[in-house]
Amino acid sequence: MPEEVLFESESRRSREEIAAYLRTVADSLESGSEITLTRGEESVTMAPPARPTFEVKAEREGPAGGPGELSVEFELEWDENGETGDADEDLTIE
Repeated sequence: MPEEVLFESESRRSREEIAAYLRTVADSLESGSEITLTRGEESVTMAPPARPTFEVKAEREGPAGGPGELSVEFELEWDENGETGDADEDLTIE
């Protein structure tokens, strides 16, 4: 299935700024509100269902045995028709 990017933003931010963004998303999820992403004139609003699929990924990119780039990715995913997956695995984030 081809992928269509609806919105993308990448910039260096302080940990405090990133925490504020994540907190806003968490508050919207908890209240059942839509999530709106805006950068300049570009904007997209999405309404996650009650039980979206939550993916957490930790990665290292770069040469084996050499310095690379580390990342932690958080992703919410759901079908546009409202169907959600069944992922009841235990996850702990500390």
